[in-house]
Amino acid sequence: MHFQPVIIRMASIIDKSFSLGQLVATPGAIEVLQESSQTPLEFLGRHKKCDWGEVCSEDWQLNDEAVENGERLLSAYHTLNGIKIWIITEADRSSTCILLPDEY
Repeated sequence: MHFQPVIIRMASIIDKSFSLGQLVATPGAIEVLQESSQTPLEFLGRHKKCDWGEVCSEDWQLNDEAVENGERLLSAYHTLNGIKIWIITEADRSSTCILLPDEY
């Protein structure tokens, strides 16, 4: 499935542990967030604070290390409606994308 990312415009998140870069979301992610009456900021705030959500302990450790060594970051969360979303920050910190797992 091909999708066109949508740029998200929002206030800066105040935590300088790593840069989020340009914020984008897939149409599917935007739809499930709207259906659950949640905003991207709720999940981006957790991601930015190094709360990786519902990842295994090995992935949690890899994310913690990636903050220090500049590798890709992956968080996983569920909306209030039980739909899983991912947040991926690229290794070069140029962008962060909110997407559904099946859109990866």
